[in-house]
Amino acid sequence: MKAALGKVVSLHYTLTDDHGMLLDSSRGHGPFAYLHGHGNIIPGLETALEGKEAGFSGAVQVSPAEGYGEYDSQAVFDVPRGQFPPDEDIQVGMQVQGEGAHGIMSFTVVNVDAQNVTLDANHPMAGKTLHFDVEVLEIRDATPQELSHGHVHAHGHDH
Repeated sequence: MKAALGKVVSLHYTLTDDHGMLLDSSRGHGPFAYLHGHGNIIPGLETALEGKEAGFSGAVQVSPAEGYGEYDSQAVFDVPRGQFPPDEDIQVGMQVQGEGAHGIMSFTVVNVDAQNVTLDANHPMAGKTLHFDVEVLEIRDATPQELSHGHVHAHGHDH
């Protein structure tokens, strides 16, 4: 069976950046499963896995445009410090949430001073070329419920 629209693909992956720094891995956490063709994973990885069979093992490089997007410097902005609770200990690197035009959004704090908190709305991996080491473990037909919901239901999960 091949990875194709409507198939559940289970795999192990290790994700690194251009410098070989580990960003994420399924190793030690059990396989990662997704519903192929339903936008459950980044487009570049899904495209690279199209047509692969269980047993495939290899390296996949994903450009920023096919991953988490290009870095947008206009998505970095200052918010007056007074917009945050006065007793909140805001630190560079922490994630904060706020409401935007499209609902709740996450931001990374990139600078803090007495007047402003500088927030970055880019995904933390935006602008990065992603290097995946993948091993496809299993491919199966999705259940009708998984297809209607657009995602994998693990271990008999139902909702």
